Amino acid sequence: MNQALRPYTLIAELTYRCPLRCLYCSNPLELHRRRGEIDTATWQRVLTQAEALGVMQVSFSGGEPLLRDDLETLIQHAHSLGLYTNIATSGIPQGNQRLAGLQQAGIDNIQVSVQDITAEGAARIAGGDFHEAKLDFAARVKAAGLPLTLNVVLHRYNLDHLEAFIALAEQLHADRLELANTQYQGWALLNRATLLPTREQLQRAREIATAARERLKGRMELLFVMPDYYSDRPKPCMAGWGQRFLLIAPDGRALPCHGAHDLPGMGDSNVRDHSLQWIWHDSPAFNLFRGEAWMPAPCRTCERRALDFGGCRCQAYALTGDAAQTDPTCALAPAHELIVTARARAEAGELHYRTMADPAKHPKV
Repeated sequence: MNQALRPYTLIAELTYRCPLRCLYCSNPLELHRRRGEIDTATWQRVLTQAEALGVMQVSFSGGEPLLRDDLETLIQHAHSLGLYTNIATSGIPQGNQRLAGLQQAGIDNIQVSVQDITAEGAARIAGGDFHEAKLDFAARVKAAGLPLTLNVVLHRYNLDHLEAFIALAEQLHADRLELANTQYQGWALLNRATLLPTREQLQRAREIATAARERLKGRMELLFVMPDYYSDRPKPCMAGWGQRFLLIAPDGRALPCHGAHDLPGMGDSNVRDHSLQWIWHDSPAFNLFRGEAWMPAPCRTCERRALDFGGCRCQAYALTGDAAQTDPTCALAPAHELIVTARARAEAGELHYRTMADPAKHPKV
């Protein structure tokens, strides 16, 4: 047990239900098996225990958190504990009708996602016509005097529209613009071949984002996140396994990150059965890849091992079948050729939309 570690952020995935069917959703593929949701009282207990552990902020997400009727109750409880609260939402359904209630409950920030700059382009990615409703909700958030974060997940189909996304954020008077290149997990991994952009697209986008960040300094915070597939060293996934983030899935399972649902060796870490203190300090799930003892070569002797922690465990598992492998996005990884091959094979093709139904067969990555 490492008492020195403390979680700073709780990601509360309230539900996997969602009206959108985004091609890059980080939720598990087998959503039809994960429909049980913990109740209001359990979430309130989790929030109380999280604050006692040292958590300072909570992000309510999903799926679509607005589909939980108790969202305002949970925000109010978190607010009463002194936690900074954020919701990641599409604003659909009934976002406009519930905005006053969210504000009264004490919400500190609302993050709205947009898929493209046109209704047609957005519908291709989200699997439905939601674009104008999203923009209307975002405008109402600002009109209500609430901080607004605009989130854009970038990929082959919208990366060339970066200047227009920045202009849209300015038009909406967003306080923060998150330009996050797709991380290829969950449904995004299933659609990797058609979503992965070219290196030229990324370079141009990076230049645009860098210039805009300087121009907007003091008016809007702008974040541009490069995709792992075009970096020669991996990112410290979630600031390191079990270091700073704690995620609770809709069914109550506690995880170190979004993609850890199916990793072997995780054991039982459900808040229905265990306290958050035990889960954070003692559970197999949060200790599995903490520290350096688990690291294979070349990670165990790499000078960056305390910076990137060997990269993403879920990505390693998804691509190699072994969560203890070096993240293949690292140029030094034995399996790095998997990334090189994926870049070479990327091209526009068939789209596989997120669904709660039991898919007969998912194509292999």
